[in-house]
Amino acid sequence: MSDLRGSVKAGDPLRAGTPIAGRTGDRAEAPAYTRPVRRHVDYALARRAVLRDLGAGRLDRDDVCDAHPELLRAGRNIGSPAPTACPVCGRRNLRLVSYVYGDALARANGRCITSPTELDRLDATHEEFTRYVVEVCLDCHWNHLQRHELHGRRHVG
Repeated sequence: MSDLRGSVKAGDPLRAGTPIAGRTGDRAEAPAYTRPVRRHVDYALARRAVLRDLGAGRLDRDDVCDAHPELLRAGRNIGSPAPTACPVCGRRNLRLVSYVYGDALARANGRCITSPTELDRLDATHEEFTRYVVEVCLDCHWNHLQRHELHGRRHVG
């Protein structure tokens, strides 16, 4: 195994003795920098893995087509049509349902979002909350978490 200490060159900011911004005892403090928080996580890779395992016979259709009755009801009544067909049955009855969760949401915690204006209103009035988008097929009952997103005034822009 090679020794990585020899790979640091003179003038390299990682060289021993070089001040790092924000560390106590540095000669000059640089302005604080905070990394932006990632706004969403996409679950497309997990979805592909489930579909691959279903196609290979490692999962049974009953294992992946098990949507809760409340999710099916939400998909039927307030879900928006998905741009693609169901990956399991191939029918065009795939819906996207959005739920919001957050400590400060009070009565809105766990609710389905019925319109973009409702999401905008929550964005303007709450500091932080999470939106989960779930796809559900009304025919075969396939369901999968598509993505989750950070919302609220803290994550605007």
